[in-house]
Amino acid sequence: MLTTDFDTATMNTHALPVSESGLTMELLELELSLDGFTTGEDGFAAHVRAAAASIEGAFLFELPTSGLIANCDRIAVLRVPMDGSAAMATVFVCLETYGNTIRIEMPDETTAGLKNFAEAFVDVLQRI
Repeated sequence: MLTTDFDTATMNTHALPVSESGLTMELLELELSLDGFTTGEDGFAAHVRAAAASIEGAFLFELPTSGLIANCDRIAVLRVPMDGSAAMATVFVCLETYGNTIRIEMPDETTAGLKNFAEAFVDVLQRI
């Protein structure tokens, strides 16, 4: 198993298997770019930012989870290309508790507010 812990057999209820997400290749590329994370909380944002850039995605922001996602200390919000098109999808990269493992989460009903905020953030940036 990779250090990003993106194994569909062990994903929690917030994560979707790659085949259901519609982002198969992009998520696989992102996961491979995230592989090897060892820098802890201090290097989390830099590592995720570099992984997003490697797939031509966008790192929007990073913040503490404040209990929004279980077993997660920090969330990085990314926009990633969808199915090789110009369309972008919002995904979350979570730094798990104890700061040595990261995983990819898809937005769901518990994180819909954060997804909506991210999309509004992108809309504001595009208008500037």
